[in-house]
Amino acid sequence: MTAAGVARRWTAAQSLRFRVTALVLLVVALALVVIGVAVDLTLDAQLRRDQQSRLDDRAARAGLLVAGGVTGATLVEAVDGQGIRAELLDPSGSRIAGSEDDGPRGGPPGGPPGRPGRPGGPGGPRDLDRIVAVPDGTRLVLDADPDENDAVLARLRAVMAGVGAAGLAVVAVALLGGVRVALRPLDAITALARDIAAGDRGRRLRPERTDTELGRTAAAFDAMLDELESAQARAEDAAAEAQRSEARTRRFLSDAAHELRTPITGVQTLAESLVRHPDGDLERRERLATTLVRETRRAGALVADMLELARIEDGTPLDRREVDLAALAAAEADRVALLAPGLSVQVEGTPTPVDADPGRIAQVLANLLENARRHSPPDGTVRIAVSRDGPLAVLDVVDQGPGIPPADRERVFDRLVRLDDARTRDAGGAGLGLPIARALARAHGGDLRAVDAQTGARLRLTLPIYRPAS
Repeated sequence: MTAAGVARRWTAAQSLRFRVTALVLLVVALALVVIGVAVDLTLDAQLRRDQQSRLDDRAARAGLLVAGGVTGATLVEAVDGQGIRAELLDPSGSRIAGSEDDGPRGGPPGGPPGRPGRPGGPGGPRDLDRIVAVPDGTRLVLDADPDENDAVLARLRAVMAGVGAAGLAVVAVALLGGVRVALRPLDAITALARDIAAGDRGRRLRPERTDTELGRTAAAFDAMLDELESAQARAEDAAAEAQRSEARTRRFLSDAAHELRTPITGVQTLAESLVRHPDGDLERRERLATTLVRETRRAGALVADMLELARIEDGTPLDRREVDLAALAAAEADRVALLAPGLSVQVEGTPTPVDADPGRIAQVLANLLENARRHSPPDGTVRIAVSRDGPLAVLDVVDQGPGIPPADRERVFDRLVRLDDARTRDAGGAGLGLPIARALARAHGGDLRAVDAQTGARLRLTLPIYRPAS
């Protein structure tokens, strides 16, 4: 950046401070001018009143002296001085005694005195003249010099001008410092805005007081930043959710294509065999048709499971209510006992109400027990234990199978995962039962995990305890 650019930025940054200082100085200067004019007019009026009062005192004194028989130069000397000029005039207006002046008085005899070129002359301030008549026909004229007041006012004006200029300088310095301190929050806002623009989005002003203008501005600035960050977070969450949804869709299509390839290939092969040998061995045709139906059902079951998982992940509504988890477990245990008569399913625990969709939880239990049945010996035992852990209900399903290695306890909940690759698809399924069960558990606000077990595998389902509305 050039020097001119830096100067422009600095000038722009300081403009508010200088404008405030200049405005306050202008107001102070106008106030000083108004005060000065008022003092000048007041003092001028007071000085004039003082002169008039002295003139009245001297006139009264002169009257007393005249009454006592004092006349002539003695009378003039007795009342002249201290800003009061005394002159004794004859009936024609000529000076007999008193201070020298610029010339003979004009004006008619007996009229008001007038001194050419002096304030007491025609048109001058006659309120500063007093005339005392003397019995011998002369007149004693007393007047006050207005120039005396002008000199005092001139000195006062010079003092006020000097003091005003010094005061303005002091006020300017004090204002620059005070405005700098007062506007420091604005500098903080500017610095914070630059830091945020540079990428530091977490900083805030957090004013100590919000009952001032700058405090409210800082608080509003913080609220704006919080709202912007919240909006950005919501936008990022929406974008991330859209990406996750797209990823789920792609994964669903990829998994569906991968898993359906085998049964569809089998269906195609069996169908072609039936078409190529329409008149072949009846027993062979029957086996082909039976196998064709079985492969078709497998493909249909796989598609149904994957669609079910997709619906759960997209947030299928749940019919939640109070339901006894122990009773659901007992019902599912009875069903498994009918399907596998040699397998013993034991249910332990007291009634435990949970806030859940009974149909969906029954589906979760069915998947867990089916997984345990497949991995347990035909005459083995599967244990179901129901308990409470604070705000959660806990259901453990323990089988007598080979167990799940610790490294695979999370992988078993990935879709289409089979830990035993040598296991047939008929024996092991498509690998969607546990992912569906976990997705349903988490949709209820719970979870499904594989935990440590002494023998076999232990799958733990947690669900929120039912709490009646208050």
